Amino acid sequence: MAKKIQAIRGMNDLLPEASPGWQYLEKTVRELLARYGYQEIRMPIVEQTALFKRSIGEVTDIVEKEMYTFEDRNGDSLTLRPEGTAGCVRAAEEHGLLYNQQQRLWYQGPMFRHERPQKGRYRQFHQIGVETFGLNGPDIDAELILLTVRLWRELGILDHLTLELNTLGSAEARADYRQALTTYLQDFYDELDEDSQRRLATNPLRILDSKSASTQKIIEGAPAFDHYLDDESRQHFAGLCQFLDAAGVTYTLNPLLVRGLDYYSKTVFEWTTTALGAQGTVCAGGRYDALVEQLGGKATPAVGFAMGVERLVLLLETLDAFPVELQQQLDVYLAASGQGADVYALLLAERLRSEQPTLRILTHCGGGSFKQQIKRADKSGAQLAILLGENEISQGVASVKHLREDKEQNEVALSELAGFIHQHLQSR
Repeated sequence: MAKKIQAIRGMNDLLPEASPGWQYLEKTVRELLARYGYQEIRMPIVEQTALFKRSIGEVTDIVEKEMYTFEDRNGDSLTLRPEGTAGCVRAAEEHGLLYNQQQRLWYQGPMFRHERPQKGRYRQFHQIGVETFGLNGPDIDAELILLTVRLWRELGILDHLTLELNTLGSAEARADYRQALTTYLQDFYDELDEDSQRRLATNPLRILDSKSASTQKIIEGAPAFDHYLDDESRQHFAGLCQFLDAAGVTYTLNPLLVRGLDYYSKTVFEWTTTALGAQGTVCAGGRYDALVEQLGGKATPAVGFAMGVERLVLLLETLDAFPVELQQQLDVYLAASGQGADVYALLLAERLRSEQPTLRILTHCGGGSFKQQIKRADKSGAQLAILLGENEISQGVASVKHLREDKEQNEVALSELAGFIHQHLQSR
């Protein structure tokens, strides 16, 4: 027997029983984004490696350790996308979507990072991203956050999420602060954790969100970024907070929130939960006003966010927040036995689908006794089993068995079957 080939570690199959939850989340997000005027864009999952090195930053953990990079037959360096913003900017610029225009775009799909797989963190994971171009005021930052608030409310999880905000200021302000932070931390070099020692020479701002307790203790005495913040960024952030206060949005100011991507400036935010343990961030984003120009376009203000689909699905499951009806995926199981009954059943199923476009009906195929078919019908989760035998067909009726209720099996005229099914499903 040939050796079985299994999925790559950290890249998971989405099985049929899990699909309804994903579909529910994606449908809810898609409909909400349409109400806010966002349009979908779809990008390739493979891009030139230079795109991510230039945008994310060559000294970030993502570029240094986590990207899936390879050479194609032409010798070009290509990378499976580790995030969606850079590809969205590339596509929008390449196709002229940003030329003297404002754009509100969204996308969804798989991303890839070579990380240690654990609950809520995978090597192939899925994101829904939202990006806005051509708007530089704090009002659009606020609207994006209000959009997420509405989404959490509609999903029934708002009370289990916390919003954290910070501002990273201008590039000049960050450079000044980076120098001050580096000078301070150098005096504690031997006491820093190994990752922070490495980052001190490459990306010291990332030390601020270190998970090491000893490093966090050192950071408590570090210079405050607020002292280096430029006036424009300060006013922008104050404006954002005013919008959120007026809307009644609760948030926490977190001066250590820096995000792991170099392209962020000014506003950054995260939505976190304590319900998922260590992998508590379900949505994050911020401004990246310099990125379009950095990738060869005209200077264009931009702000966006991405949400992790796996983590949101896990949160909905943990909180038992999925609608009850998701558990019931089939309305009718149509069973047939006897001479010509299988053909009649297929045609009847097609007629019922035409008369009731939303009806979920499965026709039994492969033969077998009614007893065997009813067992399959019960396992299918259907509400009703419709039984068609030679006698039923000759009399113009169908036998209806209630699979989820303690009711007697009854006969219904075939001409009235569609109405009977509709009435039964509506009454539940």
